Amino acid sequence: MLWPLLALLLLPFSLAVKQSAHEQLVELAAAGNGLIKLNEKTFDLLTSPKRDWSASVHFTALSPQRRCAPCKEFDPSFTAVARAWATAPKEQRDQHFFATLDFDDGFAVFQKLGMNSAPAVHVYSPTEGPNASAKRFTYDFQHGFEPGPLAEQLSVHTPIPIPYKPPFDWSRWGSIASLVPIVTLVFRFIKPVLQSRWVWAAGTVLTSLIMTSGYMFTRIRGVPYVGPNGSWIAQGYQNQFGQEVQVVAMVYGVLAASFLMLIVVTPRQMSAGRQRTQVYLWTAVNFIVFNILVSLFRVKNPGYPFKLFL
Repeated sequence: MLWPLLALLLLPFSLAVKQSAHEQLVELAAAGNGLIKLNEKTFDLLTSPKRDWSASVHFTALSPQRRCAPCKEFDPSFTAVARAWATAPKEQRDQHFFATLDFDDGFAVFQKLGMNSAPAVHVYSPTEGPNASAKRFTYDFQHGFEPGPLAEQLSVHTPIPIPYKPPFDWSRWGSIASLVPIVTLVFRFIKPVLQSRWVWAAGTVLTSLIMTSGYMFTRIRGVPYVGPNGSWIAQGYQNQFGQEVQVVAMVYGVLAASFLMLIVVTPRQMSAGRQRTQVYLWTAVNFIVFNILVSLFRVKNPGYPFKLFL
């Protein structure tokens, strides 16, 4: 009667002894909700020379004494990716493990690997089976500390892509929602301005002046604002500086305004003397500014054959 009872008591211990390394890792991952907290012993177990599984190991130093700000910044991202992998189908989930090793829990491992900085993420490929490989992947933090790029890069080494989905951004959508009443209130006041044909006319004229003065030419070619010697006029019709665009736009604008004053404003003057004065004035302005424009052409190309009195 005593022997059957003793065998029953020893059964859990015998099962534990027979448990394989892979089964132990599966239990550790399940206990950590997809993330294994490593020490020196379990690290050797995870990176066993004979393994048919792969693993992503996060080396970090979260102790306040280590003062590793990047470690604290990156840790939630790695944890989020590990939690996402825990939702993958069991058949694929048990072929890849996510683990974290803190410097204080695995100093000998850091020393053995020659690691003197953290955080770092290494992917250990299987050494046995159809996916066996001797290569070890190291995550490049130029992709950022966010979980999205991390999941995308690590998915190359997992049996199936990591089913990571970014959490709902309450702060972003809350900010957008708070802007709705503000935009509505502002639109209420600027609605008359937007409905004014004079506003649209002015905008159209300004856009036309800028575009016809060579703005797109300078943007596409990436030319400097002024020349190397401080000059603002570039020689040749195929060259133009940024400041030259502003001057030419102003000249075109003054010419257009003088024509408008002659054909729109002047005829509406009730006094003959005032009307005559404006005819003389705006005709003179038009003539002088057009001379300036022709002079600019002669400066850009000395061989330009036309000129007025300048």
